[in-house]
Amino acid sequence: MTSGGDSPGMNACIRAIVRVGIFNGLEVYAIYGGLQGILDRRLEKLNARSVANIIHRGGTILTTGRSEEFRREEGQRRAAQILTDEGIDALVAIGGNGTMQALDKLSRFWSGQIIGIPGTIDNDVYGTDFSIGFDTAVNNAIDAVDKIRDTAQSFDRIFLIEVMGHYSGAIALHVGIACGAEDILIPETPTDIERIAETIIKGRRRGKGFVFLIVAEGDEAGNAVEIGRRMSELVGENCRVSVLGYIQRGGNPTRYDRILATKLGAHAVKCILDGKTGIMVGEVNGGLTETPLVDTYTKTKEVDLNLLELVRPLSI
Repeated sequence: MTSGGDSPGMNACIRAIVRVGIFNGLEVYAIYGGLQGILDRRLEKLNARSVANIIHRGGTILTTGRSEEFRREEGQRRAAQILTDEGIDALVAIGGNGTMQALDKLSRFWSGQIIGIPGTIDNDVYGTDFSIGFDTAVNNAIDAVDKIRDTAQSFDRIFLIEVMGHYSGAIALHVGIACGAEDILIPETPTDIERIAETIIKGRRRGKGFVFLIVAEGDEAGNAVEIGRRMSELVGENCRVSVLGYIQRGGNPTRYDRILATKLGAHAVKCILDGKTGIMVGEVNGGLTETPLVDTYTKTKEVDLNLLELVRPLSI
């Protein structure tokens, strides 16, 4: 099952789970439509050919979604009963924080094995260095920012470019460093718009041409449109805004995401064969790990603020 927001690499992970599972003598079923798919009994038995030619595709062939019914205990109990009635022994779900929390709730009412796999472009799930889809999203954003940069440079303009990240600045941080942004605005740190404006003005006086800032959509100072309006007033010129939006979540997964997804999918099957449950598989410092589901959404994954400290000296 895939649940919550889609992320590039989910299909590669599905492929690994299905084929490694079948190779080890398991019967593998798809659940379509995420958590609601359980409640709607949208199950289908898969074979090795069911996942042919999908490793390179973005999105998820299982489709995804969110379920209001599952948020209530009654829905969780009904989902548990349906899985039991359908003869399901183990559930593997690919998703983000919300998915891990949902799996933990399901475990209270269902005796089957439950394994989570981190799949979210936000890269905000505790228990893994990188989640499936993050690398692709960053590369998609970098490609877009590089194109915007050409126009910014041609006109010596100030651009604010908004990337995804309601609660995490991971995408903004990586994109900003990779593209040489003048500043990076993320929800994990306070944003001082007046200071940024003063820095831009001083840079203009030194002959600095184009300027661009990377803004995480969840920055506490507002989104890029709101910040851009205030910035225009402070610097005395019209700041352009570009919101990248869902373009970051689509497209073919990168090499890194395909390999990460394959490793995590295969390890999830191994955990099932070993009788494990209530965990999320991940990769930390190059090694495969297993984290209790409750830790994945109750503990906070920190962004690398050492990267943020590089912005000012690199942008002079």
